[in-house]
Amino acid sequence: MAMSTLSQKPWWMEPENFDAPMVVYLEEEQEEQIFGHNDVHLRCIEVHSQTLIQLERRFTATGQTRVTVVGPPRARQWLMDMIWSLGNWDPYHQNQGREMLRRVQSRPLTQDDLAIPCRVCRTPTVRLRPSGRV
Repeated sequence: MAMSTLSQKPWWMEPENFDAPMVVYLEEEQEEQIFGHNDVHLRCIEVHSQTLIQLERRFTATGQTRVTVVGPPRARQWLMDMIWSLGNWDPYHQNQGREMLRRVQSRPLTQDDLAIPCRVCRTPTVRLRPSGRV
């Protein structure tokens, strides 16, 4: 049973975990990089980050996927940092994003993972670089 990082209740029993969902729009290639072909990594990312992720394909006129994430605020912020890093033009940040992706795909996030200061402290909707440059 997944427990909240701040209490002994399951994270989905904490109403504040559903306040202000994180919303991001991804190009198809970026979505596949993160969640895998046919979303093969989606469930493990949800379980390892203690979040619920909804993908709405071709949500925009340009065919982007709207990704909505609810869950503990620090986990949502960590995922936002990962997505931002993967979509960044800077190779250093891209490498950090790839390492974060490997981490959340392979094991549950720890308190230490979530304690790292956020790099992205912007509005919950971000626009990433054009796809094809990863």
